[in-house]
Amino acid sequence: MTTPPAPPIALTPLVACDPSTEAETLWHIALHVPELRRWIVANPSADAAILEFISQAGGPGVRQSLEILLESLEDE
Repeated sequence: MTTPPAPPIALTPLVACDPSTEAETLWHIALHVPELRRWIVANPSADAAILEFISQAGGPGVRQSLEILLESLEDE
């Protein structure tokens, strides 16, 4: 879970929010690329464990992303 993904994956916002991105890659991003954590919050396949980690670890834009996610859940 803590080893980087095999090349040629470039870690980008698109990879972080893509529902087809493997969980291992999402965890690598969450652990090692704080500037992309907010994009994982937008990933519909991100599970509760990774969202909890991200909420505790923080990072640029994380709080705002989590607020948007929670607001969207209230609207349902």
